[in-house]
Amino acid sequence: MAARRDEEFREFVLGSQWRLLHAADLLTGDRGLAADLVEHALLKAYLAWGRVRAGDAEAYARAALVNGYTGWRHRIRPEPPEEAPGPATPNGAGAAHRSEVLRALSRLTREERVVVVLRYYIELTDTDIAGQLGCPVGAVQSTAAAAVAKLSNGPGPGTEVTS
Repeated sequence: MAARRDEEFREFVLGSQWRLLHAADLLTGDRGLAADLVEHALLKAYLAWGRVRAGDAEAYARAALVNGYTGWRHRIRPEPPEEAPGPATPNGAGAAHRSEVLRALSRLTREERVVVVLRYYIELTDTDIAGQLGCPVGAVQSTAAAAVAKLSNGPGPGTEVTS
């Protein structure tokens, strides 16, 4: 029974780890922290596997990932490094794109960043995001609108970037 459980979990990890890692990378802006965050989320999923596997295991792990990110006591100020490593692509396009995306996301508050990643990367509905975050749908919509406005306008002069 334990071997079957472990094999099911292994298959789940193989099928979802890269999506979770990419989402965590977008949230944190740091691949090392992202890996730690995913490891924490997968550990939580493993410990709850008996009840998780019957439902949506990836949604559970994603919720653990978001809760871990928003619950970190130390402040994470996502800032892409000057030379962010990326996947090997012609002319370094992957690294340049990653840096650009992380630079844009670093202008958002922690809550805005979570909503943007869940809405536009993971493609959850506002209702699903509200359920995952435990807030009203209107709060998700207003947070998304504020984030899009920031991303469209960029920070003004003298604006400090915080998360």
